Amino acid sequence: MNRLSLRAALLVAAITRASILVLRAGHAPLVVPPDAVVDLRTTQGVGRVHAQWRYSDTIIREIEHRDVGADLKATGPKNHTFDFSPDARAADFDDSKWQVIPADSLEARRGHGRLSFNWYRLNVIIPETVAAFDTTGSTVAFEIVVDDYAEVWVNGKLGSVLGQQGGSVIAGWNAPNRVVLTRNAQPGDKFQIAVLGINGPLSVHSDTYIWVRSATLDFYQPNKPRSAREVSYTVENRDPALDAVLSPGTKLEKVADGFAFTEGPVWVDAGNPAIAPDSTEGFLLISDPNNNLIYRCSSDGDVQLYLTKSGYSGQDIGEYGQPGSNGLTVDSQGRLTICQHGNRRVVRIEKNGVTTVLADRYHGKRLNSPNDLVYRSDGALFFTDPPFGLPKFADDPRREQPHFGVYSVKDGQVRLVSTDFTGPNGLAFSPDEKSLYVGDWDEKKKVVYRYPVNADATLRTGELFADLTSAPGEDAIDGLKVDTAGNVFVSGPGGLWIFSPEGKRLGTLRGPEHPHNLNWGGADHRTLYLAAQTSIYRIRLNIAGASALPKPAAMAKQ
Repeated sequence: MNRLSLRAALLVAAITRASILVLRAGHAPLVVPPDAVVDLRTTQGVGRVHAQWRYSDTIIREIEHRDVGADLKATGPKNHTFDFSPDARAADFDDSKWQVIPADSLEARRGHGRLSFNWYRLNVIIPETVAAFDTTGSTVAFEIVVDDYAEVWVNGKLGSVLGQQGGSVIAGWNAPNRVVLTRNAQPGDKFQIAVLGINGPLSVHSDTYIWVRSATLDFYQPNKPRSAREVSYTVENRDPALDAVLSPGTKLEKVADGFAFTEGPVWVDAGNPAIAPDSTEGFLLISDPNNNLIYRCSSDGDVQLYLTKSGYSGQDIGEYGQPGSNGLTVDSQGRLTICQHGNRRVVRIEKNGVTTVLADRYHGKRLNSPNDLVYRSDGALFFTDPPFGLPKFADDPRREQPHFGVYSVKDGQVRLVSTDFTGPNGLAFSPDEKSLYVGDWDEKKKVVYRYPVNADATLRTGELFADLTSAPGEDAIDGLKVDTAGNVFVSGPGGLWIFSPEGKRLGTLRGPEHPHNLNWGGADHRTLYLAAQTSIYRIRLNIAGASALPKPAAMAKQ
């Protein structure tokens, strides 16, 4: 984030902070009707996918367990608690002795009432066609509405993510659970689906029972988006080499909108061991520093709250224009690492949910407001620390540091590695990690510098890489990323600037909103996501982001 953008964003923050629910309304994905539907509540429907519903009640019983231990696991003193059986989550669970129930009986009330659970299981096989629809290559979603709550396991996986609402986990009171089975269906594909039904409300001794209101398989044409909308943009091509990076005619899509301000996007790969070990699809995390939130955005544009109070929860929060998180990244173990404006620190969220502070002071004095960050492959962390998260910026009385610095953290030691900037902002490594690029948000000096990097996580004297001071537009230098070929992408005046590794300007992209940060995503890391003011955009590139590179060996001594 930066000073000029912040001035405009403060007004937006004042308007939106009153109600996050109002803000959320803008995030609803544009749901496209399916091209074909299989109704799993009908005999014809289950027959079309060679399925059969099987059912079992559960028994709640007392078991021996352990209290929480020092490791936050069940390693403490022995205790007694409760569990239920059967445990039918596994894909290979034997349900052959379960009751077979007709598809048209799913609305029958089942379970024992009060505090009770039950299981519905079925195996589906993707047919060649549904009516006249060819299923090959299609996206297939399983959608079910259980009265009152449900959890959905597919092929033995729940796929839950922090902050998730719906999908595989409880969606809400009699709300639909919707899980994408595949985005590239092939006739004959098999999926085992296990649905845990839950009677509710849990805090009320309800006289209701469990039943299924709706259950379908929804089919969509190949590559048919649920929410992404093509938008217009222009490309100022300054060099033929740009075509190797961005093919002419490539579409720019708006994935989601309705945010107060977007920053710090980071892609979380499917199966990330610390954040989403059971997920089968990757997703984007986005900071909203104005509203003190981190959102999760799926590739089809579904936006859900991931983390609240992402940067600050102090009593004086009303004085801050941007109290929340800014830059986000993940380390080699998949752990989310966050620049927190209001808390004035960089933290890492461990797999068990514990927050580890990586940097909050230098020489005993509090940092300003960490802005952006990047890991080196050996685990050394580099981050920038301008004053833009402080209520009065550089003039704020809370400010303790005399510098607006670039820092590194290696082996637990915080080092000040550069004081060359008035507003250090985006930063990124070259693919070989021998150079670090750093951008400066300064209206009078819109520059990117390149620094040789030492093995001890310090920097040698930098050189000017790009000077955009004379470029039209009020914006200076914000987010910065590098692809696997060494091309440098810079959020600069008027749009997204692309430079060769030698510093030659290849071109500039200008879309509906100015991008303030960016990152690569998708399974191949060739989709560039742009955090642009109130929206998230994406565009496919020909070269993957540097995050897709295999981790290099330990840096040679320099």
